[in-house]
Amino acid sequence: MINVNDIVEINIIDINHLGQGVGKLSDFVVFVDKAVTGDLVKAKITEIKKSFALGKTIEILESSPHRVDSPCENFGACGGCQTLTLSYEEQLKYKKNSVINSLKKSSLDMDGITIYDTIGMDNPYRYRNKTAFSVGKNNGKIQIGTYEQSSHQLVDLDTCLLQDEVADNILKNTKNILEKYKINPYGKRTKNGTIRHIVIRTNKDKEVMLIIVTNTEELPNANKIVEELIKAEPKIKTIVQNINNKNTSVILGYKNKTLYGSGTIIDYIDNLQFVISPHTFFQVNSVQTEKLYEKAIEYAQLTKEYTCFDLYCGIGTISLMAARNAKKVYGVEIVEQSIKDAERNAKVNNIENTKFYTGKVEEVLPKLYKKGIKADVIIIDPPRKGCEKEVLEAIKNISPKRVVYVSCNPATLGRDLEILQDYGFDIEKVQPVDMFCHSTHTEVVVLLQRQDHE
Repeated sequence: MINVNDIVEINIIDINHLGQGVGKLSDFVVFVDKAVTGDLVKAKITEIKKSFALGKTIEILESSPHRVDSPCENFGACGGCQTLTLSYEEQLKYKKNSVINSLKKSSLDMDGITIYDTIGMDNPYRYRNKTAFSVGKNNGKIQIGTYEQSSHQLVDLDTCLLQDEVADNILKNTKNILEKYKINPYGKRTKNGTIRHIVIRTNKDKEVMLIIVTNTEELPNANKIVEELIKAEPKIKTIVQNINNKNTSVILGYKNKTLYGSGTIIDYIDNLQFVISPHTFFQVNSVQTEKLYEKAIEYAQLTKEYTCFDLYCGIGTISLMAARNAKKVYGVEIVEQSIKDAERNAKVNNIENTKFYTGKVEEVLPKLYKKGIKADVIIIDPPRKGCEKEVLEAIKNISPKRVVYVSCNPATLGRDLEILQDYGFDIEKVQPVDMFCHSTHTEVVVLLQRQDHE
């Protein structure tokens, strides 16, 4: 029996989805912060639940062979990275095992399924093309940073090893310029103030879109602030004021005002270009996105005789890559602006064999089937909640030769694969991809073949 404030020694045998070390006292599970697989730690029990306890590392008694020194002075305070003190090689193994464990939790028949090693990065730093920071004040000084995990304490940052150095420069400049013009941050409790967030988007050419999220319609001294920002960092190509006056934790509001430039930047996947606006969903790791989508296209095995459906298509990234090899690609997405962006991106890239539909996938897909529009290959890239049952039933009715499932959540992936397996699709290949280095998140690409089309 253990109690709160007990000091215990515990071997760490795994890491959970929050990046906490996992150990056992007898058969009772304890989650310990700042511990990695292979550590022996002295920990203080801070909380006890029905089936587990939480602990805080006091001392590392024996360091894991997989432990590395953190290259970031803010690790442990900033909630952005979870596994920075675990060697990158071990992170990739962890992600593969997390996929395997998630699939085993379902009633999936695992026979004949090949699960490959996680595709990682040569350099797992400076990879993010989008970062979002909160703005606050402490002792009269502007702070820009992230919140501690499970906390409302803002960690003031001058650098982030996950974003481009040009974004570091903008972070420092913005802080100084807001100080100079005495722009007050928005207070969650007081509901007063101007600046809520700073969002920095970069492309492969290191060009920058800076988004200043305000609680107010007007940004005081906007012209002077813009002038100083672009003088301090010439890589800024556009500055947008986003207005969010709602009592919400969502970062962006619905209204944008372009303060400088076109309000968009151009980024690339392979040799395709995409117009990026403040609300555009675009994978945050450009290097790994190419690997992820190339694997999806490889699994799709498209030919010029094949019709392809791209479900939850967003701004058409996968659709346009698929269209180069397919007869016709139909994209479906609920967000109207994303469909407009997809149509614009098709024109920009001179791709004419795509058609995009706005609406819920679970409503649009059955309608396409009733109209007699069928697919030889279906590519799915749903949100974390996975596919609605109507979508999976429609796939069963359409009966494509193969399905390629791109997932950001192995838990819901296992659930959906189990259903598709029951519907007559064999799961052949599972490829994890490390899109979010130094976190516990994993992207997965899965190939399913219709049983009568081996």
